[in-house]
Amino acid sequence: MEKMNQAFEKMKMLVGVEVDDEASTATINDDNSSWFMDDFNRNCTLSTKQRLYGFAICFVSGLTCTLMSMLVFFNPIKFGIAFTLGNMLSLGSTAFLVGPKRQVTMMLDPVRIYATAIYLASMIFALFCALYVHNKLLTLLALILEFGALVWYSLSYIPFARTMVSRVIVACLDTEF
Repeated sequence: MEKMNQAFEKMKMLVGVEVDDEASTATINDDNSSWFMDDFNRNCTLSTKQRLYGFAICFVSGLTCTLMSMLVFFNPIKFGIAFTLGNMLSLGSTAFLVGPKRQVTMMLDPVRIYATAIYLASMIFALFCALYVHNKLLTLLALILEFGALVWYSLSYIPFARTMVSRVIVACLDTEF
């Protein structure tokens, strides 16, 4: 019953409903109460309307950058910069909805910590290849890695999606008849 209550409280937290102080203190360590993100959240309070506007503007900007990157698809360096910028804007847009602290907490959740690390590392690697190395083949490989990491990271937010996709891929690649 306790696990069910914790899961319910976690779901309330994910959708933005305020959690009781007792439940939130049971899951969050009080050792880091003066953390930078706590101060940032206290100083940056937005109304629901402002959060929705911020999300919409940031998400549409990210989607526009991602779609505009298709225009320069055959120039991997420009494509890499535009595509990665679009991904960063789209990722940042969700911070308007759930708040920056909760966004970071969700990204560092044990379920998706590896997906987050690979996704962020692939974005940095793609930008490094596009801006400093100027190698089109390496930039293209970094973008393929970034896209795969984006899909895997996105699937981590859907319950059992990564397990299902893994099983489908294994079934498709199985050569035994």
